[in-house]
Amino acid sequence: VSGGWELEVHGTEAKLVRKIAGEKITVTFNINNSIPPSVDDDEPQEGQKSDEQEPELTSTPNFVVEVIKDDTKQTLVLDCHYPEDEVGHEGEEESDIFTIREVSFQPTGESDWKDTNYTLNTDSLDWALYDHLMDFLADRGVDNTFADELIELSTALEHQEYIKFLEDLKSFVKCQ
Repeated sequence: VSGGWELEVHGTEAKLVRKIAGEKITVTFNINNSIPPSVDDDEPQEGQKSDEQEPELTSTPNFVVEVIKDDTKQTLVLDCHYPEDEVGHEGEEESDIFTIREVSFQPTGESDWKDTNYTLNTDSLDWALYDHLMDFLADRGVDNTFADELIELSTALEHQEYIKFLEDLKSFVKCQ
């Protein structure tokens, strides 16, 4: 991922970290269940072969952006996802390929977020404030380019884990 992000991978969870201008930005995602189900409208009938190639599987994980400013006790947390109808639609200018689902503040340094902290669902958010939040993320390097690169990274990690899983499954089943 371009833009000076450091990558940490622990199994199926990945974390990208970047420090800029007194802030630490962390993007966390998990590749489990990140490949949307394929929709086959025109499935070939029995005995009939499909001329089309299998669609390439891409991983579009939900991801969480945490922004920590130096000398604060709060972390701004933005829960983001790729809407299924937006992925793969090139050519649409100015359209964001990811959306912010929820926004909250959490205590800095706490590994478990508190359900008692107010969480704002963006469905009910004023569109101008929502645009400001998207600009806030873009100013910190989380924009459409980043989101595209995140899909590529996540897909590569998912394929890697899938191959490892198949190898583990093969040796497990072969054992007697």
